[in-house]
Amino acid sequence: MTDHEPTTHATVARIGIVTVSDRASRGEYEDRGGPAIHEYLGEVLSSPWEAVARVIPDEPAVVEQALIELCDQERCCLVITTGGTGPSKRDITPEATEAVCEKMMPGFGELMRKVSLEKVATAILSRQTAGIRGGALIVNLPGQPKAICECLDAVFPAIPYCIDLIEGPFLTTNEDRLVAFRPKKKPGQ
Repeated sequence: MTDHEPTTHATVARIGIVTVSDRASRGEYEDRGGPAIHEYLGEVLSSPWEAVARVIPDEPAVVEQALIELCDQERCCLVITTGGTGPSKRDITPEATEAVCEKMMPGFGELMRKVSLEKVATAILSRQTAGIRGGALIVNLPGQPKAICECLDAVFPAIPYCIDLIEGPFLTTNEDRLVAFRPKKKPGQ
């Protein structure tokens, strides 16, 4: 245990995983995004966590309600969405996220686009974002599993500390896979 960790780790973090897809919600398309997020979290997190998964259509009211439910009723400290971040008419996940958040965290989207642009020129069309609702961080990811992992690798080092700042559970990572950033405490703190 380092000097900046809390003394108890008994809390199981609840993490929402939301696939926003008309076709997947109707069973016409296999949801690959939600399982990719779940697998990623299984590799990266070393602290106890449980997934609260949803597969929903690209409907603004449905997306907003799912985010509210996961944050307010299910008490998720982190909600990660996949899908609905492009420029098409049905892509409304960022707007739904903005509608339910008290604070937007634009740096998440900026970094994800930067990393994605190094791989593919069309990443500039992606509108990923993040925001805070109560005690939860909501992060919007693209729909492709490869892009999901690339984006999470870019932003996840900051996520545990962000959860600390909004008074959520203390998340730890498998440091051989990903090191979370936390400021070092000065002697006497």
